[in-house]
Amino acid sequence: MKTSIATVSISGDLREKLAAIAGAGFDGVEIFENDFLAFDGSPAEVGRMVRDHGLEITLLQPFRDFEGLPEPQRSRAFDRAERKFDLMQELGTDLILVCSSVSQAALGGIDRAASDFRELGERAAKRGLRVGYEALAWGRHVSDHRDAWEIVRRADHPNVGLILDSFHTLARKIDVGSIRSIPGDRIFIVQLADAPLIEMDLLYWSRHFRNMPGEGDLPVVDFMRAVAATGYDGPISLEIFNDQFRGGSPKSISVDGRRSLVNLMDQVRRAEPALQIRVPEMPDRIAVEGVEFIEFAANEQEAAELGKALASIGFSLAAKHRTKDVTLWRQGRAGGGINLVVNTEQEGFAHSSYLIHGTNAYAVGLRVADAAATVARARALGAETFEQKRGPGELPIPAIRGVGGGVIYFIDGALANVWDVEFEPVASAAVADAGLTRIDHVAQTMNYEEMLTWILFYTSIFRAAKAPMVDVVDPAGLVRSQAIEGEGGALRLTLNGAENRRTLAGHFIAESFGSSVQHLAFATDDIFASSARLDALGFSRLEITPNYYDDLEARFGLEPDFADRLKAANILYDRDATGGEYFQLYSPAIGEGFFFEIVERRGGYGGYGAPNAPFRIAAQKRHIRPAGMPRV
Repeated sequence: MKTSIATVSISGDLREKLAAIAGAGFDGVEIFENDFLAFDGSPAEVGRMVRDHGLEITLLQPFRDFEGLPEPQRSRAFDRAERKFDLMQELGTDLILVCSSVSQAALGGIDRAASDFRELGERAAKRGLRVGYEALAWGRHVSDHRDAWEIVRRADHPNVGLILDSFHTLARKIDVGSIRSIPGDRIFIVQLADAPLIEMDLLYWSRHFRNMPGEGDLPVVDFMRAVAATGYDGPISLEIFNDQFRGGSPKSISVDGRRSLVNLMDQVRRAEPALQIRVPEMPDRIAVEGVEFIEFAANEQEAAELGKALASIGFSLAAKHRTKDVTLWRQGRAGGGINLVVNTEQEGFAHSSYLIHGTNAYAVGLRVADAAATVARARALGAETFEQKRGPGELPIPAIRGVGGGVIYFIDGALANVWDVEFEPVASAAVADAGLTRIDHVAQTMNYEEMLTWILFYTSIFRAAKAPMVDVVDPAGLVRSQAIEGEGGALRLTLNGAENRRTLAGHFIAESFGSSVQHLAFATDDIFASSARLDALGFSRLEITPNYYDDLEARFGLEPDFADRLKAANILYDRDATGGEYFQLYSPAIGEGFFFEIVERRGGYGGYGAPNAPFRIAAQKRHIRPAGMPRV
């Protein structure tokens, strides 16, 4: 599998781009003309620099407005092509991308264009070069890969082939099945891009909103399956135009790019066994069976405060680690239910996380069928494995580093006894639980520009899908929220992208110095019974304005007695179009914005109460430390 990426896809100058592309493990690079023109070295120097990084130049692009021109424009187009051929030979590449003309002077006509390409192919052949023709979705006369292929077919020259770009085909909703009849050896390169589904001008959509395969909504897998059926075995390349990527880290965007290609081709390999492209072997995407534990890093004083908060929502101190300053808090059935770990070690990764972020939920443990296979897939997709020195009697629990710098552990059947092996039960008075049964979802907060990275990371490793993005209205601005959901709801992650630090999410990122878990939502089978138990436990709940309940009663036509019960307990309520119901009860913000949520789902409700977010956030902001006030 030969992977490539166009230099236009990432930020930086050409030197920075090439270093990032090579570092991410790509095999080749498309040199976008503007990147070369802005570079202060000769073509030969660029070629050497590329090869010094262990890369090859898969093509030079783009050559515009070539075919179907009248004289004298036609002759000038061939002169321009000869100059590009000179450049290609100095760079050390044999392929140039010619995109379909958008020139108002172009006359159109399949045979006229084919004749032009036949002559261009002859000129290219004399230099040992090749010409690839691509249909732009907004081309003046050619905007469909089927027409581009017909021009290439009629040109009938071995040095003239087709370039396929997933965006141009999928944006116009062209049947990808038409690709299957194209001979694979007539396809010179395949460019890939995904995009969110947005109704807008094709050119503007393409130039600003493309993203990596798997980050958008286009059927890129179906497109690549059709390509695979042709027998194509050449480079798989990314051509991404995205405003966000242009301002992002070239290193992280490059890593995302290669991850997206490996994940895409793994899916294609499983669907098209006759695939000619050799794809790295790896386990299939992993099904998550549930959240086994959440681990907090803290110091002794803040761990005591956290313990009081946990006790107030029905958690009991169940066990202590046999050799480390680590405690286990539990609610629910023995050996299951909800496990929360508090780590106050003075060395190791947890301590480092505390020093940087303060008390934080730095690690998540997920239940999977095969922990080793999960790590193997994650490694094949470029994830970093996590290990630290184990003490006597500790189990080797496979783990990887998450996108935000935290840790994800994997627990399978062979490791299910970790609580008995590593922890000593505590003989203390148990706290009456609050009827919480499991972790409903884990909410992670990050800067908005990081969200696509997180989405790709989770959906490429785990058997999970992304839900539609939701705008959460904070009084200080919008927060973009998108859920990642596993089969049957066993895994629910909500990713909340903050665009400014004045929002509650932005404040949390700024004050805790980075992306992290901002809240945990626990499930109950009876929100009102749990609420009553919380009162008995001394739980301090988030107070919601009475105005919310007056509107709620009218909006949903609630019975007054029912609305009064919600109001008395500060429980928020939502109902979906099918009658599913959602109940939410919150703690105030703890520290710089961390909080707990208790939820009940009825009737198959699948959302997260987004309509209630503005009222919840406004209430939480009344509890956090005012801006400028120092910590004490």
